[in-house]
Amino acid sequence: MIFSEADTILYALIIPLVGAVAIALTGRWPNVRETVTLTTAVCLAVVVWSLVPTLQAGGRPELVLGEMLPGLRIAFKVEPLGMLFAALASGLWIVNSVYSIGYMRGNNEQNQTRFYVCFAIALAAAVGVAFSANLLTLFIFYEVLTISTYPLVAHKGDEATVRSARVYMGILLGTSIGLLLPAMIWTYSVAGTLDFTPGGILEGKIAEPLVGLLLLMFAFGIGKAALMPIHRWLPAAMVAPTPVSALLHAVAVVKAGVFTVTKVFVYIFGIDFLFNQPSHRLIIWMACFTIVVSSFIALRQTNLKRLLAYSTIGQLSYVVLAASVLKPLSEVGASMHMMAHAFGKITLFFAAGAIYVASKKTEITDMRGIGRRMPWTMAAFAVGALSMIGVPPTGGFISKWYILGGAIQDDNYLALATLVASTLLNAAYFLPFIFAAFLYEEDVKPVKQHGEAPWPMVAALTFTALLTFAFFLFHQPIADLEAQILVK
Repeated sequence: MIFSEADTILYALIIPLVGAVAIALTGRWPNVRETVTLTTAVCLAVVVWSLVPTLQAGGRPELVLGEMLPGLRIAFKVEPLGMLFAALASGLWIVNSVYSIGYMRGNNEQNQTRFYVCFAIALAAAVGVAFSANLLTLFIFYEVLTISTYPLVAHKGDEATVRSARVYMGILLGTSIGLLLPAMIWTYSVAGTLDFTPGGILEGKIAEPLVGLLLLMFAFGIGKAALMPIHRWLPAAMVAPTPVSALLHAVAVVKAGVFTVTKVFVYIFGIDFLFNQPSHRLIIWMACFTIVVSSFIALRQTNLKRLLAYSTIGQLSYVVLAASVLKPLSEVGASMHMMAHAFGKITLFFAAGAIYVASKKTEITDMRGIGRRMPWTMAAFAVGALSMIGVPPTGGFISKWYILGGAIQDDNYLALATLVASTLLNAAYFLPFIFAAFLYEEDVKPVKQHGEAPWPMVAALTFTALLTFAFFLFHQPIADLEAQILVK
């Protein structure tokens, strides 16, 4: 049977939800439950990736479920930016599922069935965000993503963990309801629609200084983008198990944030209209501030996951900065950095989780010489770190190259200086740890004699490390596809 493209979009939304039900029903049989998880992840990836040829040929598949008010539909439309996000999330779910099996079993975690169920619901929400045809549809799935990941953040269940999970959900729901929703209502009142439209929907409908106010409401209302000071939810979420951190910081949640920011700039304000508004420079300043300050904070961290959390905050603002420069190369660079960051950061979190499962170590000062016991894990960590720094031949070099090119097109010396400074700061907090892991002797022999983590974890982190190299070598088709977002 040949399915229509609208059917394909619908199946991409339904498959993870059906998988969540099946996972819940098979929870008492771990092997069956995990087989269902992997099967669901593979099916979702196959369905999502089947839309890529249509996008490359210039097609834009659509699905409309209904209309709430005139101009307000629950609808989906696949365009290049959304295709990138959905393909990334669905593909990495497979790898994360393999890793999770090793982590959850190796660490004897409780509530594993709930963990896999919430993961599946979160991926359904991520696909909904990616394929949304308008801000209303995106907002619905954006909120589902927040709510479905709360049990994952609160997974351990102790008082401190639940308190941090409340910070996570409180900030994300508070910003979206308090700022993003009013910004959407304002946009609808002046434009009569919330549809994502090439060239934007606000030109001629709103002028300065109101453009600046609306822009700030969107920027801070999209809390998942983690612009300072709306960033505390991200370090708070570090209480979650490492596979959840990988989901939050590399795939679904943070990417939903910067993806939404980019969509709003390109399809709600419009690149040409926004570029002619002086207020867009506010976002550039905010992004530059977040990049530099988060990098300095990362320098002071002694806990590995917290270091990676503050690194993530800075890396997300690379995307916001690139999108707000509003030049062709930088807009493509924003898309490319979503992918480069996903591959590099998921590798780093996978490695951190592997170290914890194998050695129970979380503090950087306790990890001297650990590369000799865990060479595969630390080699992968080094690859991910080099990608965050932007060293060739890793994917991070490619995305930073595009962002730098956009800054040069704009003669934006602030952006250029920020990128150079942050690259040096990234090197300052990553390289000493890598050198200490490989070149120094262990200060104290561990009580638990260990080697590598369980093989599913090592296989997953090795694969994602290889993806950072693959992206460096084979990025051009992705760049060509993302360049289509500039076409009205």
